[in-house]
Amino acid sequence: MVQRKVSRTVVIDAPARRVFGFLADPRQHQDFDGSTTVRGTVDGPQRLHHGAVFRMRMRLWGFPYRTTNRVVEYQENRRIAWQHSGPHRWRWTLRERPDATTHVTATFDYAHGGPLWYLFYILFGSPARNAAGIEASLPRLKALSEIRARRVRTPSHRHTAS
Repeated sequence: MVQRKVSRTVVIDAPARRVFGFLADPRQHQDFDGSTTVRGTVDGPQRLHHGAVFRMRMRLWGFPYRTTNRVVEYQENRRIAWQHSGPHRWRWTLRERPDATTHVTATFDYAHGGPLWYLFYILFGSPARNAAGIEASLPRLKALSEIRARRVRTPSHRHTAS
């Protein structure tokens, strides 16, 4: 049986709620997108939830387009997935570890379509292209999350004149 998904994983030195904050805010997707296809948010809620709809400006192979996405899986600080016109899903799974780091898995899941969709994905190189996009996105998400986590952990040092 063919595995119809591509997943990559990273450990982020930040709590799951901080990492999830980036994933659940569509305005920040462009900041960690390593595929360079996400160009910005058109509209949607500030915070995603199950059933939320958000639209993004995209660009692929030099052509601009827009997608309308719907959140189809949602568990606060643990999992979020959305899909647009195709049956594939972009899924992010988070597992906070005892040391307050977070194990993050990003998945391009194209198992929900029939044989014609599968053929489409293979002919257009979607699994390999999306694997490369995930591999570039995870370090960006890691850097953003860890920078923000360090800012929160670092106490401000105020010096007062004596």
